[in-house]
Amino acid sequence: MVGPQYDLVGNPLGAVRATFERTAAAAAAESGGADPVAAFRGKDWGAGDLFRSFLFEQDGLAKVPVLDASNLGLIKPNTLVRYRGMVQDMLGNEYYIGAFKDGSTWRTNKYTDFSPFSMPHPCDSHLWERHLFHCVPAPGQNSWTLESSPGPDVRRMSNCLAPELREKRKRDGDDDAMDVSENGHKESSFCKKPKEGDVHVSSSSTEVAGTVPEMNGGDHHIPGSSFSCLVKIYDMPESQVKLNDVIEFIGVYTFDPELAAPSDNPDDIMLDLMEDVTVQLPPSKVPRLHCLVWGKLSSHDFISRPVVEPSPSLLKGIRQSLLSHLTLVLGNDELAAQCLLLHLLSRLRSRVDVVTVGRLSLNFTGFNKESASIFGNQLYSLIQKLVPYSQAIPLSIDYLNSATLQPRKDNKSGRLVTGVLQLPQGTHLTFDETLLQTGSLTCKGVENTMLLKNLMESQKVDYDFEYYKLEMTADVQLLTLSEGKSNILPSDLVVPFRPSSVPTVNAGAEETESWRWYLATVRSLPQSTEPETYQMIQDEMVSAMRDDRSLGCSELSRWLTMAQIMALSFGEKSLSLEHWHMVKELERLRKQRMQ
Repeated sequence: MVGPQYDLVGNPLGAVRATFERTAAAAAAESGGADPVAAFRGKDWGAGDLFRSFLFEQDGLAKVPVLDASNLGLIKPNTLVRYRGMVQDMLGNEYYIGAFKDGSTWRTNKYTDFSPFSMPHPCDSHLWERHLFHCVPAPGQNSWTLESSPGPDVRRMSNCLAPELREKRKRDGDDDAMDVSENGHKESSFCKKPKEGDVHVSSSSTEVAGTVPEMNGGDHHIPGSSFSCLVKIYDMPESQVKLNDVIEFIGVYTFDPELAAPSDNPDDIMLDLMEDVTVQLPPSKVPRLHCLVWGKLSSHDFISRPVVEPSPSLLKGIRQSLLSHLTLVLGNDELAAQCLLLHLLSRLRSRVDVVTVGRLSLNFTGFNKESASIFGNQLYSLIQKLVPYSQAIPLSIDYLNSATLQPRKDNKSGRLVTGVLQLPQGTHLTFDETLLQTGSLTCKGVENTMLLKNLMESQKVDYDFEYYKLEMTADVQLLTLSEGKSNILPSDLVVPFRPSSVPTVNAGAEETESWRWYLATVRSLPQSTEPETYQMIQDEMVSAMRDDRSLGCSELSRWLTMAQIMALSFGEKSLSLEHWHMVKELERLRKQRMQ
């Protein structure tokens, strides 16, 4: 283990090198002169375990600052940070000199962009590999999720404070910080530490603004976000990270304008190995994060409610509370509220050939511009407070003709250019079709319409790779507000909206938190149907088709999906006839309205 002289937050690289050199020396003694680090390729020598123990067993996670656009200029390079983002582009693999022999000592360049040591040339070395990912804040991420993972105040963390701000505090006379040595090794200017002394930083936004460099802007356009990060992951098997995954990364942060300048050393092997695609993401504008620990995020990771057993009795109580609130927001339309609840609990469970199991898109008809501005805004405002990711899309002719919905590959830069439909799993989209007026669709408008229809029907989005299209699976909840039944977005469930009052309701913070937990919990519950129950439901389906020849397989399949979600909404993992009959009653009331 690494001794207490190593600050794992302020000096993570010191701990990485110490564990490596200690392990390499032990391996050399055991091997009797053979190459001691050959076995370290693609493996962790103990540094990862050290940081996992610190973060999750010693409550170190609360000490790690969260990297975002507001504190980019405040955090010192080569310190430990947390970053949450969506994988917007997968940039392949990058080779680097992972280990080399300096005299009789083996050293490592792992978790760095450039070697902090003077590398002898020639020298014994090992070429290792890391995976590159361009990450951005998740599109449509709602503000309440950002409060779920607060970090410490960077301004009070002397070991993570940028050198310019440390010097400012020193000039102001606040000299109470301690610095941590990096095992006595001399580092290059890229990793140079400030002199001893801590400084006081004013919370004034005008003082801080002067220290924050321009990032992701200028002539280096980063599509879809004003803040992005190039994440480098080590020792990871292929396919563990997928496009559009939302992940929390914890690792070593680097961000230095000097790194944008070409190297003056023609023998710099590390520079020669850098991937050409990263030229589009210069380190002077896009920070790097060398990942030590990472994990995919689910809805539960954004919820601060204590973990409790989701018993049916507890879920029933929260269900009734949420349903009552939905009814009020929808102007006391109980039928619409019941259908909306099922819609919010739906998710893509599986795919059987071209059939998507579990989806339930919803179309509320009877809206016009006036009612959409009242009920539509109230409804979307509530959805924003309930789900982690949501967007409202004004579906007009101008929008369809001009919006870039489809992600596309720019083969000149090697980059994936984002589109509106590049979304994290579980995103909720609300389409306002009341803005649609008579007009002509251009070729782009027709293409956008087909993209939306394909997303609605198959939960897939075509990505344009110039010479071919690549279908990417999605799991997106789709709600359409329209005057009549939407022809552009053919939803699974069409419900005429019949409000009887104007909503003037606000929910408390504790109630809202419990609804978030309820939605996330129910959506994650497994579901099943007992064979006997399934047979009885099947018999009722046959009888229903005999009585009503207009019923098709798709409608009966939707009934079954709604019944399964209905059972889950009460915390029941197994479908019963009671839930099936509840859905049949909803269908009777819905069809009565449509006459």
